[in-house]
Amino acid sequence: MKRTLLLLFICLMLLSWPQRAMAELQTAVFAGGCFWCMEHDLEHLPGVRDAVSGYSGGQLERPTYRQVSSETTGHQEAVQVRFDPDQISYAELLRSYWRNVDPLDGGGQFCDRGDSYRPVIFTADDAQAQAAEASAAAAARELGQPRSALKVELRQATRFWPAEGYHQNYAENNAVKYNFYRFSCGRDRRLDSVWGDNARSGNAWGK
Repeated sequence: MKRTLLLLFICLMLLSWPQRAMAELQTAVFAGGCFWCMEHDLEHLPGVRDAVSGYSGGQLERPTYRQVSSETTGHQEAVQVRFDPDQISYAELLRSYWRNVDPLDGGGQFCDRGDSYRPVIFTADDAQAQAAEASAAAAARELGQPRSALKVELRQATRFWPAEGYHQNYAENNAVKYNFYRFSCGRDRRLDSVWGDNARSGNAWGK
């Protein structure tokens, strides 16, 4: 009888494990210009389970790419990242975010201009807000800039709307077009200019 109950308990634990593991994942939302690039830059970090391109920051429900790119909805192109905090902390994720944007540009990012391309960190709660502010201070120190020089907005999260299917995993599904766009937009050249050897990295903050 005891053995039967033990086996039943083990089976129930195994069946519930995927849901338990899923519940432990945390979510972060970042805007950093083109969401194709943000998704590609963040989704392969160790501990990141997935990254979804979409829209956040505006009031219109279920916005489309055409509506957002018209610069009338208040949304930014953004990426929703689900991550395992046991493998990558929110602070580490923030560090990789900063090194993949130009934090000195609040009018868009790289060749993409306008409100929908502004860099924004959307924070879900007080803990994320505090971590985001600490990361901004660290980024400013590394760049040798006053905190006020950084144009990345830190704001409370609003609803995230996934983008249309053809935008998801764009870098993998449309490698030639994506690589041409990224090169033509000068994203990596500017990142190298701003961040030097730390561009696109998760290295510890420098001074």
